[in-house]
Amino acid sequence: MIVAAGLFLLAARPVTDPDVWWHLRTGQLDIQNHRLFHADPYSFTRAGQPWIDHEWLSEILIFALYKAAGWGGLILGFAALIAGTFLLVFVRCSGQPYVAGAITVWGAIASVPSFGVRPQMLTLLLACIFLFVLERSYERPRLIWWLLPLMLLWVNLHAGYAVGLGLIAVFLLGDLLDRALGSLVPQQSPGRVRYLILAGLACAAMIPLNPYGFSIYRYPIETLRSRAMLAYIGEWASPDFHEAKYIAALLLMLAVILLPALSSRRLRAREMLLLAVTLYAALRSVRHIPIFVLVAVPSLTSLIQGVLQKGDEPPSLKRPMRPASVKLAFNITLLAAFLLFAGFRIHYVIRHQPEAVAKDFPTAALQFMATARLPAPVMNHYNWGGYFIWKLYPEYKVYIDGRADVYGDSFLDQFASAYYVRGQSWQTGLQKWGVQTVVLPPDAPVITALSIEPGWQRVFSDSEAVVLTRR
Repeated sequence: MIVAAGLFLLAARPVTDPDVWWHLRTGQLDIQNHRLFHADPYSFTRAGQPWIDHEWLSEILIFALYKAAGWGGLILGFAALIAGTFLLVFVRCSGQPYVAGAITVWGAIASVPSFGVRPQMLTLLLACIFLFVLERSYERPRLIWWLLPLMLLWVNLHAGYAVGLGLIAVFLLGDLLDRALGSLVPQQSPGRVRYLILAGLACAAMIPLNPYGFSIYRYPIETLRSRAMLAYIGEWASPDFHEAKYIAALLLMLAVILLPALSSRRLRAREMLLLAVTLYAALRSVRHIPIFVLVAVPSLTSLIQGVLQKGDEPPSLKRPMRPASVKLAFNITLLAAFLLFAGFRIHYVIRHQPEAVAKDFPTAALQFMATARLPAPVMNHYNWGGYFIWKLYPEYKVYIDGRADVYGDSFLDQFASAYYVRGQSWQTGLQKWGVQTVVLPPDAPVITALSIEPGWQRVFSDSEAVVLTRR
Protein backbone atom coordinates (compact mmCIF):
# COMPACT_ATOMS: atom_id res chain seq x y z
CA MET A 1 0.00 0.00 0.00
CA ILE A 2 2.86 2.38 0.78
CA VAL A 3 4.41 1.71 -2.63
CA ALA A 4 1.00 2.18 -4.30
CA ALA A 5 0.44 5.50 -2.51
CA GLY A 6 3.91 6.71 -3.49
CA LEU A 7 3.41 5.74 -7.12
CA PHE A 8 0.00 7.42 -7.25
CA LEU A 9 1.53 10.57 -5.76
CA LEU A 10 4.27 10.63 -8.40
CA ALA A 11 1.75 10.14 -11.21
CA ALA A 12 -0.79 12.79 -10.11
CA ARG A 13 0.35 15.77 -12.17
CA PRO A 14 -1.28 18.78 -13.85
CA VAL A 15 -2.64 18.23 -17.37
CA THR A 16 -0.19 20.19 -19.53
CA ASP A 17 0.73 17.83 -22.35
CA PRO A 18 0.56 19.86 -25.60
CA ASP A 19 -1.35 17.10 -27.40
CA VAL A 20 -4.09 16.56 -24.81
CA TRP A 21 -6.15 19.37 -26.35
CA TRP A 22 -6.52 17.93 -29.83
CA HIS A 23 -7.05 14.49 -28.29
CA LEU A 24 -9.99 15.96 -26.35
CA ARG A 25 -11.41 17.71 -29.40
CA THR A 26 -11.05 14.63 -31.59
CA GLY A 27 -12.70 12.40 -29.00
CA GLN A 28 -15.54 14.90 -28.69
CA LEU A 29 -16.12 15.08 -32.47
CA ASP A 30 -15.83 11.31 -32.89
CA ILE A 31 -18.59 10.83 -30.33
CA GLN A 32 -20.79 13.64 -31.69
CA ASN A 33 -20.45 12.66 -35.35
CA HIS A 34 -20.47 8.87 -34.80
CA ARG A 35 -17.56 8.51 -37.20
CA LEU A 36 -13.78 8.79 -37.22
CA PHE A 37 -11.56 11.18 -39.15
CA HIS A 38 -9.60 9.92 -42.14
CA ALA A 39 -8.44 13.36 -43.32
CA ASP A 40 -7.12 16.41 -41.46
CA PRO A 41 -9.94 18.74 -40.34
CA TYR A 42 -7.92 21.11 -38.11
CA SER A 43 -5.28 22.91 -40.19
CA PHE A 44 -5.40 25.20 -43.22
CA THR A 45 -1.91 24.05 -44.28
CA ARG A 46 -2.83 20.36 -44.52
CA ALA A 47 -6.61 20.49 -45.01
CA GLY A 48 -7.84 17.21 -46.43
CA GLN A 49 -4.45 15.50 -46.01
CA PRO A 50 -4.86 11.78 -45.13
CA TRP A 51 -4.69 11.29 -41.38
CA ILE A 52 -4.24 7.96 -39.61
CA ASP A 53 -5.70 8.65 -36.20
CA HIS A 54 -4.04 5.67 -34.53
CA GLU A 55 -5.18 6.87 -31.08
CA TRP A 56 -8.90 7.08 -31.86
CA LEU A 57 -10.09 4.79 -29.06
CA SER A 58 -7.81 6.48 -26.50
CA GLU A 59 -9.20 9.87 -27.51
CA ILE A 60 -12.79 8.71 -27.04
CA LEU A 61 -11.90 7.35 -23.59
CA ILE A 62 -10.05 10.56 -22.64
CA PHE A 63 -12.94 12.80 -23.67
CA ALA A 64 -15.52 10.54 -21.99
CA LEU A 65 -13.56 10.73 -18.73
CA TYR A 66 -13.21 14.51 -19.06
CA LYS A 67 -16.94 14.88 -19.81
CA ALA A 68 -17.86 12.77 -16.78
CA ALA A 69 -15.40 14.11 -14.21
CA GLY A 70 -13.54 17.13 -15.63
CA TRP A 71 -9.84 17.78 -15.09
CA GLY A 72 -9.94 16.03 -11.74
CA GLY A 73 -11.16 12.86 -13.40
CA LEU A 74 -8.36 12.96 -15.97
CA ILE A 75 -5.71 13.62 -13.33
CA LEU A 76 -6.95 10.88 -11.00
CA GLY A 77 -7.74 8.40 -13.78
CA PHE A 78 -4.33 8.58 -15.41
CA ALA A 79 -2.56 8.66 -12.04
CA ALA A 80 -4.34 5.39 -11.20
CA LEU A 81 -3.40 3.93 -14.61
CA ILE A 82 0.29 4.85 -14.18
CA ALA A 83 0.38 3.67 -10.57
CA GLY A 84 -1.25 0.39 -11.63
CA THR A 85 1.40 -0.08 -14.31
CA PHE A 86 4.25 0.27 -11.83
CA LEU A 87 2.48 -1.89 -9.25
CA LEU A 88 2.51 -4.61 -11.90
CA VAL A 89 6.25 -3.94 -12.32
CA PHE A 90 6.55 -4.44 -8.54
CA VAL A 91 4.65 -7.74 -8.79
CA ARG A 92 7.05 -8.91 -11.51
CA CYS A 93 10.04 -8.37 -9.20
CA SER A 94 11.48 -11.24 -7.15
CA GLY A 95 13.09 -11.16 -3.72
CA GLN A 96 12.54 -8.90 -0.74
CA PRO A 97 9.49 -6.60 -1.10
CA TYR A 98 11.36 -3.63 0.37
CA VAL A 99 14.09 -3.87 -2.25
CA ALA A 100 11.55 -4.39 -5.03
CA GLY A 101 9.47 -1.43 -3.78
CA ALA A 102 12.46 0.91 -3.63
CA ILE A 103 13.67 -0.02 -7.13
CA THR A 104 10.14 0.29 -8.52
CA VAL A 105 9.81 3.82 -7.13
CA TRP A 106 13.27 4.62 -8.54
CA GLY A 107 12.08 3.46 -11.96
CA ALA A 108 8.91 5.54 -11.65
CA ILE A 109 10.97 8.65 -10.82
CA ALA A 110 13.11 7.98 -13.90
CA SER A 111 9.92 7.83 -16.00
CA VAL A 112 8.28 10.98 -14.58
CA PRO A 113 9.23 13.23 -17.57
CA SER A 114 6.99 11.05 -19.76
CA PHE A 115 4.02 10.95 -17.38
CA GLY A 116 0.81 12.74 -18.29
CA VAL A 117 -2.69 12.46 -19.69
CA ARG A 118 -1.66 10.88 -22.97
CA PRO A 119 -2.34 7.67 -24.92
CA GLN A 120 1.30 6.69 -24.48
CA MET A 121 0.46 5.73 -20.87
CA LEU A 122 -1.89 3.06 -22.20
CA THR A 123 0.99 1.68 -24.28
CA LEU A 124 3.11 1.61 -21.10
CA LEU A 125 0.43 -0.39 -19.27
CA LEU A 126 -0.05 -2.86 -22.13
CA ALA A 127 3.70 -3.31 -22.56
CA CYS A 128 3.93 -4.19 -18.86
CA ILE A 129 1.06 -6.66 -19.19
CA PHE A 130 2.79 -8.23 -22.21
CA LEU A 131 5.97 -8.67 -20.16
CA PHE A 132 3.98 -10.17 -17.29
CA VAL A 133 2.24 -12.68 -19.57
CA LEU A 134 5.45 -13.62 -21.40
CA GLU A 135 7.33 -14.15 -18.14
CA ARG A 136 4.54 -16.20 -16.51
CA SER A 137 4.08 -18.28 -19.65
CA TYR A 138 7.26 -20.23 -18.81
CA GLU A 139 5.19 -22.02 -16.17
CA ARG A 140 1.82 -21.77 -17.96
CA PRO A 141 2.46 -21.78 -21.75
CA ARG A 142 -1.18 -21.24 -22.71
CA LEU A 143 -1.11 -17.78 -21.12
CA ILE A 144 0.57 -16.62 -24.33
CA TRP A 145 -2.78 -16.72 -26.15
CA TRP A 146 -3.98 -13.82 -23.99
CA LEU A 147 -1.64 -11.66 -26.06
CA LEU A 148 -4.08 -11.80 -28.98
CA PRO A 149 -7.02 -9.90 -27.41
CA LEU A 150 -4.51 -7.55 -25.80
CA MET A 151 -3.01 -6.80 -29.22
CA LEU A 152 -6.45 -6.21 -30.72
CA LEU A 153 -7.13 -3.63 -28.00
CA TRP A 154 -3.66 -2.10 -28.26
CA VAL A 155 -3.73 -1.51 -32.02
CA ASN A 156 -6.88 0.59 -31.57
CA LEU A 157 -5.54 2.54 -28.60
CA HIS A 158 -2.07 3.56 -29.80
CA ALA A 159 0.53 2.80 -32.47
CA GLY A 160 2.86 1.70 -29.68
CA TYR A 161 1.50 -1.79 -30.38
CA ALA A 162 4.83 -2.29 -32.20
CA VAL A 163 6.45 -2.57 -28.76
CA GLY A 164 4.34 -5.68 -28.12
CA LEU A 165 5.51 -7.33 -31.34
CA GLY A 166 9.08 -6.39 -30.47
CA LEU A 167 8.80 -7.98 -27.01
CA ILE A 168 7.55 -11.25 -28.51
CA ALA A 169 10.45 -11.24 -30.99
CA VAL A 170 13.03 -10.55 -28.27
CA PHE A 171 11.63 -13.29 -26.01
CA LEU A 172 11.73 -15.72 -28.95
CA LEU A 173 15.33 -14.85 -29.84
CA GLY A 174 16.33 -14.87 -26.16
CA ASP A 175 14.85 -18.32 -25.62
CA LEU A 176 16.68 -19.63 -28.68
CA LEU A 177 19.94 -18.20 -27.30
CA ASP A 178 19.26 -19.73 -23.88
CA ARG A 179 18.64 -23.08 -25.52
CA ALA A 180 21.84 -22.80 -27.55
CA LEU A 181 23.81 -21.88 -24.41
CA GLY A 182 22.19 -24.63 -22.37
CA SER A 183 20.64 -22.25 -19.83
CA LEU A 184 16.94 -22.94 -20.27
CA VAL A 185 14.49 -21.93 -17.58
CA PRO A 186 13.63 -25.10 -15.59
CA GLN A 187 9.89 -24.77 -16.25
CA GLN A 188 10.30 -24.06 -19.96
CA SER A 189 8.24 -26.47 -22.05
CA PRO A 190 9.66 -27.99 -25.26
CA GLY A 191 6.90 -26.35 -27.31
CA ARG A 192 7.46 -22.81 -26.00
CA VAL A 193 9.31 -21.63 -29.12
CA ARG A 194 6.43 -22.88 -31.28
CA TYR A 195 3.92 -21.06 -29.04
CA LEU A 196 5.89 -17.80 -29.35
CA ILE A 197 6.11 -18.06 -33.14
CA LEU A 198 2.39 -18.78 -33.51
CA ALA A 199 1.44 -16.03 -31.02
CA GLY A 200 3.66 -13.52 -32.82
CA LEU A 201 2.14 -14.34 -36.19
CA ALA A 202 -1.39 -14.22 -34.76
CA CYS A 203 -0.71 -10.83 -33.11
CA ALA A 204 0.66 -9.48 -36.40
CA ALA A 205 -2.52 -10.68 -38.10
CA MET A 206 -4.58 -8.68 -35.56
CA ILE A 207 -3.08 -5.36 -36.61
CA PRO A 208 -5.34 -4.63 -39.63
CA LEU A 209 -8.41 -5.04 -37.38
CA ASN A 210 -8.74 -1.28 -36.89
CA PRO A 211 -10.58 1.53 -38.74
CA TYR A 212 -7.47 2.33 -40.82
CA GLY A 213 -6.72 -1.21 -41.95
CA PHE A 214 -3.31 -2.20 -43.27
CA SER A 215 -1.97 1.38 -43.18
CA ILE A 216 -1.37 0.94 -39.44
CA TYR A 217 1.41 -1.54 -40.31
CA ARG A 218 3.64 1.19 -41.73
CA TYR A 219 2.75 3.94 -39.25
CA PRO A 220 5.31 3.08 -36.50
CA ILE A 221 8.07 2.59 -39.11
CA GLU A 222 7.39 5.95 -40.76
CA THR A 223 7.35 7.66 -37.36
CA LEU A 224 10.71 6.20 -36.32
CA ARG A 225 12.21 7.13 -39.70
CA SER A 226 11.07 10.76 -39.56
CA ARG A 227 14.18 12.93 -39.52
CA ALA A 228 12.31 16.11 -38.62
CA MET A 229 10.57 14.55 -35.62
CA LEU A 230 13.93 13.47 -34.20
CA ALA A 231 15.37 16.93 -34.88
CA TYR A 232 12.57 19.19 -33.60
CA ILE A 233 10.47 17.26 -31.05
CA GLY A 234 12.03 17.06 -27.60
CA GLU A 235 10.71 13.69 -26.48
CA TRP A 236 12.04 12.01 -29.63
CA ALA A 237 15.56 13.33 -28.96
CA SER A 238 18.21 11.58 -26.87
CA PRO A 239 18.05 12.41 -23.15
CA ASP A 240 20.26 15.31 -22.09
CA PHE A 241 21.83 14.05 -18.86
CA HIS A 242 22.84 17.61 -17.95
CA GLU A 243 19.17 18.12 -17.06
CA ALA A 244 18.23 17.12 -13.53
CA LYS A 245 15.04 15.35 -14.61
CA TYR A 246 17.08 12.62 -16.37
CA ILE A 247 19.53 11.91 -13.53
CA ALA A 248 17.37 9.08 -12.09
CA ALA A 249 17.27 7.43 -15.54
CA LEU A 250 21.05 7.82 -15.93
CA LEU A 251 21.71 6.19 -12.55
CA LEU A 252 19.33 3.35 -13.42
CA MET A 253 21.19 2.74 -16.68
CA LEU A 254 24.56 2.76 -14.92
CA ALA A 255 23.29 0.35 -12.27
CA VAL A 256 22.07 -2.09 -14.93
CA ILE A 257 25.49 -1.96 -16.63
CA LEU A 258 27.64 -2.27 -13.48
CA LEU A 259 25.71 -4.55 -11.13
CA PRO A 260 26.03 -7.78 -13.18
CA ALA A 261 29.75 -7.73 -12.34
CA LEU A 262 29.06 -7.45 -8.58
CA SER A 263 26.07 -9.76 -8.18
CA SER A 264 26.06 -13.52 -7.61
CA ARG A 265 22.95 -13.64 -9.79
CA ARG A 266 23.64 -14.26 -13.49
CA LEU A 267 21.33 -12.83 -16.12
CA ARG A 268 20.06 -15.15 -18.83
CA ALA A 269 20.56 -14.39 -22.51
CA ARG A 270 16.91 -13.36 -22.83
CA GLU A 271 17.22 -10.86 -19.96
CA MET A 272 20.45 -9.41 -21.34
CA LEU A 273 18.92 -9.07 -24.79
CA LEU A 274 15.85 -7.28 -23.42
CA LEU A 275 18.05 -4.90 -21.44
CA ALA A 276 20.33 -4.19 -24.40
CA VAL A 277 17.47 -3.46 -26.82
CA THR A 278 15.50 -1.24 -24.44
CA LEU A 279 18.64 0.55 -23.19
CA TYR A 280 19.54 1.43 -26.77
CA ALA A 281 16.00 2.69 -27.37
CA ALA A 282 16.09 4.81 -24.17
CA LEU A 283 19.44 6.36 -25.11
CA ARG A 284 18.12 7.15 -28.58
CA SER A 285 14.87 8.76 -27.42
CA VAL A 286 13.47 10.16 -24.17
CA ARG A 287 10.12 8.69 -25.13
CA HIS A 288 11.46 5.14 -24.68
CA ILE A 289 12.87 5.56 -21.17
CA PRO A 290 9.69 4.18 -19.50
CA ILE A 291 9.84 1.04 -21.68
CA PHE A 292 13.43 0.50 -20.56
CA VAL A 293 12.30 0.94 -16.95
CA LEU A 294 9.68 -1.82 -17.33
CA VAL A 295 12.47 -4.24 -18.25
CA ALA A 296 15.23 -2.87 -16.02
CA VAL A 297 13.47 -2.76 -12.64
CA PRO A 298 12.84 -6.54 -12.23
CA SER A 299 16.34 -7.35 -13.51
CA LEU A 300 17.95 -4.77 -11.26
CA THR A 301 15.98 -6.03 -8.25
CA SER A 302 17.23 -9.55 -8.93
CA LEU A 303 20.84 -8.35 -9.27
CA ILE A 304 20.65 -6.39 -6.01
CA GLN A 305 19.27 -9.46 -4.26
CA GLY A 306 22.35 -11.32 -5.51
CA VAL A 307 24.64 -8.63 -4.07
CA LEU A 308 22.84 -8.71 -0.70
CA GLN A 309 22.98 -12.51 -0.49
CA LYS A 310 26.66 -12.45 -1.40
CA GLY A 311 27.39 -10.10 1.50
CA ASP A 312 25.13 -11.69 4.13
CA GLU A 313 26.51 -11.79 7.66
CA PRO A 314 26.75 -15.11 9.49
CA PRO A 315 23.54 -15.91 11.39
CA SER A 316 25.19 -15.28 14.77
CA LEU A 317 26.09 -11.71 13.79
CA LYS A 318 22.73 -10.72 12.35
CA ARG A 319 20.65 -8.20 14.26
CA PRO A 320 17.54 -9.51 15.97
CA MET A 321 14.32 -8.77 14.11
CA ARG A 322 11.92 -6.23 15.53
CA PRO A 323 8.65 -7.49 17.01
CA ALA A 324 5.84 -7.82 14.46
CA SER A 325 3.67 -5.34 16.38
CA VAL A 326 6.33 -2.60 16.17
CA LYS A 327 6.80 -3.30 12.48
CA LEU A 328 3.06 -3.16 11.83
CA ALA A 329 2.65 0.11 13.77
CA PHE A 330 5.50 1.70 11.82
CA ASN A 331 4.01 0.61 8.48
CA ILE A 332 0.53 1.89 9.41
CA THR A 333 1.95 5.26 10.49
CA LEU A 334 3.99 5.58 7.32
CA LEU A 335 1.00 4.63 5.15
CA ALA A 336 -1.28 7.12 6.92
CA ALA A 337 1.28 9.88 6.40
CA PHE A 338 1.61 8.99 2.72
CA LEU A 339 -2.15 8.94 2.19
CA LEU A 340 -2.60 12.26 4.00
CA PHE A 341 0.12 13.92 1.97
CA ALA A 342 -1.22 12.37 -1.24
CA GLY A 343 -4.69 13.75 -0.50
CA PHE A 344 -3.35 17.28 -0.01
CA ARG A 345 -1.13 17.01 -3.09
CA ILE A 346 -3.94 15.78 -5.36
CA HIS A 347 -6.30 18.47 -4.08
CA TYR A 348 -3.62 21.10 -4.79
CA VAL A 349 -2.94 19.77 -8.32
CA ILE A 350 -6.64 19.72 -9.29
CA ARG A 351 -7.33 23.13 -7.76
CA HIS A 352 -4.40 24.76 -9.56
CA GLN A 353 -5.00 23.15 -12.96
CA PRO A 354 -6.08 26.50 -14.53
CA GLU A 355 -2.85 28.15 -13.34
CA ALA A 356 -0.78 25.29 -14.79
CA VAL A 357 -2.52 25.75 -18.16
CA ALA A 358 -2.00 29.53 -18.09
CA LYS A 359 1.71 28.99 -17.40
CA ASP A 360 2.28 26.82 -20.48
CA PHE A 361 -0.32 28.05 -22.98
CA PRO A 362 -1.41 31.48 -24.34
CA THR A 363 -4.76 31.68 -22.54
CA ALA A 364 -4.98 35.49 -22.53
CA ALA A 365 -3.80 35.79 -26.14
CA LEU A 366 -6.49 33.40 -27.35
CA GLN A 367 -9.17 35.24 -25.39
CA PHE A 368 -8.01 38.46 -27.07
CA MET A 369 -8.09 36.78 -30.50
CA ALA A 370 -11.61 35.49 -30.01
CA THR A 371 -12.86 38.87 -28.76
CA ALA A 372 -11.10 41.03 -31.36
CA ARG A 373 -11.80 38.52 -34.15
CA LEU A 374 -8.31 38.88 -35.60
CA PRO A 375 -7.86 37.99 -39.26
CA ALA A 376 -6.95 34.46 -40.33
CA PRO A 377 -4.90 32.51 -41.34
CA VAL A 378 -2.89 32.40 -38.09
CA MET A 379 0.63 31.10 -37.54
CA ASN A 380 0.90 29.45 -34.13
CA HIS A 381 3.57 27.68 -32.11
CA TYR A 382 3.92 23.90 -32.64
CA ASN A 383 3.19 23.16 -28.97
CA TRP A 384 0.14 25.46 -28.96
CA GLY A 385 -1.62 23.96 -31.96
CA GLY A 386 -3.65 21.53 -29.87
CA TYR A 387 -4.70 24.32 -27.50
CA PHE A 388 -5.87 26.40 -30.49
CA ILE A 389 -7.89 23.42 -31.73
CA TRP A 390 -9.57 22.99 -28.34
CA LYS A 391 -10.30 26.70 -27.83
CA LEU A 392 -10.85 28.18 -31.30
CA TYR A 393 -11.78 25.41 -33.76
CA PRO A 394 -13.72 25.60 -36.08
CA GLU A 395 -13.63 29.44 -36.13
CA TYR A 396 -9.86 29.31 -36.61
CA LYS A 397 -7.78 26.54 -38.15
CA VAL A 398 -4.17 26.02 -37.12
CA TYR A 399 -0.93 26.43 -39.00
CA ILE A 400 0.63 23.42 -37.24
CA ASP A 401 -0.03 21.17 -34.24
CA GLY A 402 1.37 18.08 -32.53
CA ARG A 403 0.36 15.64 -35.29
CA ALA A 404 3.82 15.74 -36.87
CA ASP A 405 3.01 12.73 -39.04
CA VAL A 406 0.29 14.73 -40.83
CA TYR A 407 2.60 17.63 -41.65
CA GLY A 408 5.69 15.68 -42.76
CA ASP A 409 9.39 16.48 -42.67
CA SER A 410 9.46 19.19 -45.37
CA PHE A 411 6.70 21.22 -43.71
CA LEU A 412 8.35 20.92 -40.28
CA ASP A 413 11.58 22.17 -41.87
CA GLN A 414 9.66 25.09 -43.39
CA PHE A 415 8.11 25.97 -40.03
CA ALA A 416 11.52 25.77 -38.29
CA SER A 417 13.02 28.01 -40.98
CA ALA A 418 10.35 30.66 -40.37
CA TYR A 419 10.39 30.33 -36.57
CA TYR A 420 14.19 30.63 -36.26
CA VAL A 421 14.55 33.08 -39.22
CA ARG A 422 16.92 30.78 -41.08
CA GLY A 423 18.19 31.67 -44.54
CA GLN A 424 16.93 34.20 -47.03
CA SER A 425 13.65 32.36 -47.62
CA TRP A 426 12.43 32.30 -44.02
CA GLN A 427 9.26 34.22 -44.99
CA THR A 428 8.29 31.66 -47.64
CA GLY A 429 5.81 29.90 -45.37
CA LEU A 430 4.19 33.18 -44.27
CA GLN A 431 3.73 34.26 -47.88
CA LYS A 432 2.72 30.87 -49.28
CA TRP A 433 -0.10 30.42 -46.77
CA GLY A 434 -1.11 34.09 -46.64
CA VAL A 435 -0.59 34.38 -42.88
CA GLN A 436 -2.37 37.46 -41.46
CA THR A 437 -1.80 36.92 -37.73
CA VAL A 438 1.14 35.45 -35.77
CA VAL A 439 0.80 34.13 -32.20
CA LEU A 440 4.14 32.98 -30.80
CA PRO A 441 6.25 33.20 -27.62
CA PRO A 442 7.95 36.56 -26.95
CA ASP A 443 11.43 35.04 -27.40
CA ALA A 444 10.66 33.52 -30.82
CA PRO A 445 13.22 34.90 -33.34
CA VAL A 446 10.47 35.45 -35.93
CA ILE A 447 8.67 37.78 -33.50
CA THR A 448 11.78 39.96 -33.29
CA ALA A 449 12.20 39.90 -37.07
CA LEU A 450 8.57 40.75 -37.87
CA SER A 451 8.38 43.47 -35.20
CA ILE A 452 10.77 45.62 -37.24
CA GLU A 453 8.99 44.91 -40.52
CA PRO A 454 6.76 47.83 -41.63
CA GLY A 455 4.00 45.50 -42.71
CA TRP A 456 3.35 44.10 -39.21
CA GLN A 457 2.02 45.58 -35.97
CA ARG A 458 1.90 44.28 -32.41
CA VAL A 459 -1.66 44.13 -31.07
CA PHE A 460 -1.18 42.06 -27.91
CA SER A 461 1.64 40.86 -25.68
CA ASP A 462 2.14 39.31 -22.26
CA SER A 463 4.70 36.99 -20.65
CA GLU A 464 3.42 33.98 -22.63
CA ALA A 465 2.66 35.24 -26.13
CA VAL A 466 2.95 38.08 -28.60
CA VAL A 467 0.29 38.65 -31.26
CA LEU A 468 1.22 40.41 -34.51
CA THR A 469 -1.11 41.21 -37.41
CA ARG A 470 -0.49 42.54 -40.89
CA ARG A 471 -1.16 46.24 -41.22
